[in-house]
Amino acid sequence: MSSLYDISCFAAGLAGNIFALALFLSPVPTFKRVLKAKSTERFDGLPYLLSLLNCCICLWYGLPWVSDGGRTLVATVNGTGALFQLAYISLFIFYADSRSTRVKIMGLLVLEAFVFALIAHASIAFFDQPLRQLFVGSVSMASLICMSASPLAVMGLVIRTECVEFMPFYLSLSTFLMSASFAMYGLLLHDFFIYFPNGIGVILGAMQLVLYAYYSRKWKASESSAPLLA
Repeated sequence: MSSLYDISCFAAGLAGNIFALALFLSPVPTFKRVLKAKSTERFDGLPYLLSLLNCCICLWYGLPWVSDGGRTLVATVNGTGALFQLAYISLFIFYADSRSTRVKIMGLLVLEAFVFALIAHASIAFFDQPLRQLFVGSVSMASLICMSASPLAVMGLVIRTECVEFMPFYLSLSTFLMSASFAMYGLLLHDFFIYFPNGIGVILGAMQLVLYAYYSRKWKASESSAPLLA
C-alpha cells in the first residue's frame, strides 16, 4: 500500500513538472522575436522577475531543511523555472532599448535577491521546525496565489473584447494541468501549502478554458463573416 502511495505521489509530482516545463517554454517565441529584432521593443520584463522570485521561494520551501522530509519534485520544478527566468531576464537586460530600462531591471533583480535572502535567512535564524515550514510555506503560498491570479487581467480583456487572441489555448491548458497535478501531489502529501494555492490555480485555469471555449467560437465566427478585400 505504501508503495502504491509513493508511486502515486511521484506520478502526480512528475506530471506537474512536465506541464510546468511547457509553461516555462512559453516565452520562447517572444525571445526569438527579441533576438531577431535585437530589441525588447515594448515587452515588459517585470513578469519574469516576479516569476523568478516565486520560483526561488517555492524552491526554498521544497528543500529538506525547510519542509519536513523535503518536497523534491517541488524543488526540481522551481529550480528549473528559476533557471529559465534567469535566462529570459539576462536576454532582456542585454537587449533592453535604453540604459535606464537596463538599470531598472538590474536594480529590481538585486532587490529581488535581497528579498529572497532575507526570507531564507529569517527562516533559518528565527524558526525551528515545524514553524520554519509554516513560515516559508505561508510566504510561498501567498506568492503562488498572486501568480495564479495574474491571468485575471487577460481574462477580463477576453470578456471585454470577445477575442481569445491574447489567451493561447495551450498555455491555459498547461496552467490547468500543472495546477491539477500539483494540487493532487499536495493532497497526497497532506500539504496545505501545496494543494491550496494549486487548487485556486485549477479553478482559474478551468475558468480560462471555459472562456476560451465560449469566446473562440464567437471570435472565429466574426473572422469568417468579415468582408474580404479585393
